[in-house]
This record gives sequence, structure tokens and C-alpha cells, in this order.
Amino acid sequence: MKKTRVALIGLGMAVTPHAKSLVDLSDRLEVVHAFSPSAARRRAFGEKFSFPLCARFEDILEDGSVEAALVLTPPNTHFEVASRLAAAGKHVMLEKPVEVTTARALELVEAFERAGRTLAVVLQHRFRPGSLRLAQIIAAGELGELAAASVSVPWWRPQTYYDEPGRGTLARDGGGVLMTQAIHTLDLFLSLTGPVARVSALGGTSRMHRMQTEDAVGAGLEFANGAFGALWATTAGYPGFAERIELMGTRGTALLSAGRLDISWQDGRRETLGEEGAGGGGADPMDFPNDAHRGVLADFLDAVQTGRAPRAGGREALKVQRFIDALLESASRGEAVHPAH
Repeated sequence: MKKTRVALIGLGMAVTPHAKSLVDLSDRLEVVHAFSPSAARRRAFGEKFSFPLCARFEDILEDGSVEAALVLTPPNTHFEVASRLAAAGKHVMLEKPVEVTTARALELVEAFERAGRTLAVVLQHRFRPGSLRLAQIIAAGELGELAAASVSVPWWRPQTYYDEPGRGTLARDGGGVLMTQAIHTLDLFLSLTGPVARVSALGGTSRMHRMQTEDAVGAGLEFANGAFGALWATTAGYPGFAERIELMGTRGTALLSAGRLDISWQDGRRETLGEEGAGGGGADPMDFPNDAHRGVLADFLDAVQTGRAPRAGGREALKVQRFIDALLESASRGEAVHPAH
């Protein structure tokens, strides 16, 4: 199979796990452009990675040999950057979220569908070994019917993180802890539980931070099958703890704690897979290995090379964005909200 020719767009804070994954998968791809408009960022990136550096976005658009691009720019630039790539015939793997509002996200997803190009979103928690195994167990019906579930993302960010221009703002990021940090775990949670029918949330900015958007949200949940659940997400949880998903089924209970899966079957069996490693939940948001990023990139390459849909495509990413909308609307209105699907 010939190598996919790839462009890397955006060389900021989030680039390292992606660049490492590109190196790991060099038998399947060739990076032909690594673009940033900032000379300083190109220089710093070039000291770590040997990809060809690029100073003009138009060079990527005009290069007919480029089949796919990884877009790691700020959320409020996603529509302009990714839609131009789709119009130029490129497939795109896009950092989360799709865009800063669900309306713009939907418009971008539809632009890719009209262009017949693949859009994948970096929701890498789906690609941890424990997550993949649990998805397999649920798909086979082994856990039984969902009876109750909870999700917790008790992370930490110091005030200096939010002092960076644009961080935690609606204009650049589209939201706070839900859209920027918890979105990965919430996406995985929804992929395992199925749709949420009703949310009742409280949330806002805690006394730990000065920022425009929310850093703490708690909610009660009701799922489409009638099961009940709970949600907690924050960046005020010093020093930062592993995110957790608990699924209580009629045949057993599954606990995902960061990368570790523990299942307790009601017939007495136990199953454990993976390890609870660093997940970027503390002061250093990039303190995690690139294994899951490599997984989402490999899945994107499979989708591009075979024509199938990616596991975390644009339509899947819209589900978690609409869920986040419902949580914030409920917290704002002080009443239960039914998420759009």
C-alpha cells in the first residue's frame, strides 16, 4: 500500500503527541509539509522533528500530492482552515472540538460530506486498549442492560493556564472545562452508554479561577433506555486525578480509570486490562504518552485508504458537542434539558 502524503497544520502546544505519532506511523505516511505562520514556532518544531517546514498555508492547498492534513489550530479557526482543505480535495483529522459552536460544527461536517472527503476528530480516549475492550464487551451484550452510569473528570489547571490569551473563552475555545478538557471522556462515555435523554446540571466558575467560562459542572443524567447517571467535571481539582467512567450493567460493572479497565462480573469473574497512566489531568496538560493519538491517527489512515468512516468522525463529534450544549443550557436555565441528537 502506498504511503499517504500528509500535511501538519499548526505547531503549537498540542503538536508533540501528533508529531510523535506521525513518526511512529512513517511506514504508512509521508509528512510533506509542517505549517505554522510563526517563524519562531517553525524553528522550535524543527529542532525536535525533521519534517519539511512550510510558511504558507496556500502551499498545502495547491499541492495536489497532499491527500490528508492534520489540523491543530485553535478551535475558532477550524471552519476556515478545514473547509478550505475539503474544497481542495484533502481529507482532514481535526483537533477537538469541531468548532466553537454546534451550528458552525454542523456546517463544517456537512461541507466535508458534500465534498466527499473524510473528517475525523481527535477524540483519542476511544483508542485506549481498555476503551476498545469495553466497547467490544458492550457491543456483544456481555455487560447486560445499562442500569446506571457515572463519569468524573476531576482535573486541575492553574490560573497561569487561563492567563494565556484566549484560554477558557467562548470566542477562541467555545467553552471551558466541558469543551476543552472533559470532551474526550464525555465522548467516550456517550459512545459506551448510548444517548442521554435528559440532563439536570449546575455549573459555573469556581473560586479557584478567573476566567470567562465554566470550570466546574455537575449533573444528573437520564439515558434513553431509562437508566440514571451522574456527571462531574472540573479543572479545580488540585493536583488533578484520573478521569473515571463507571457502567453498571445487569450482568456486571465496568470501571475505566484513565487507561485501566476493571470489570466485576456478577458470576464472580474479574477482568483487568491496561494501566492507569498519566492523562494530562494536572498542571501540565501535555503529560501523557502518544499511544492513543497514534491509535486515532491509524484509524484515520485506515478510513482514508479504505474509504470507510472513521470511528471518531464528524457526526460522532457532533453528539458530544450537543451533549455539552445541553449541560450548559441546563445549568444556565436551572432546569432539566433534553439534549438534541
